[in-house]
Amino acid sequence: MNLSGSSIALRIIVAESDKIHGRPLYEEIVKKARELNLAGATVTRGIMGYGGTSRIHTAKVMRLSEDLPVTIEIIDEMEDLDKLMPFLEENLHDGIVYMSHCDVKVYRYKK
Repeated sequence: MNLSGSSIALRIIVAESDKIHGRPLYEEIVKKARELNLAGATVTRGIMGYGGTSRIHTAKVMRLSEDLPVTIEIIDEMEDLDKLMPFLEENLHDGIVYMSHCDVKVYRYKK
């Protein structure tokens, strides 16, 4: 895969506790992205955040939370990212999905 120049960064923010059929939603999103041959995906666990409910989730020692915000980031071309949208629309019940334009300078991987 050759990814360079103008691309799209897709970011999906969900709760760590969100599930699909008993499995973490973020894991299922990454598996679906791989199945669709998207360029790659990274999951990052937040240390603090809040969403639509305004309830604060934090990783402070005294408040061990297993419901922290999780961001899945995928950078690829728009037509490839669009293939993931039906899966997200069907399975994302709480969270946010947004895209922004980015300029890929280097994308390398060993075969």
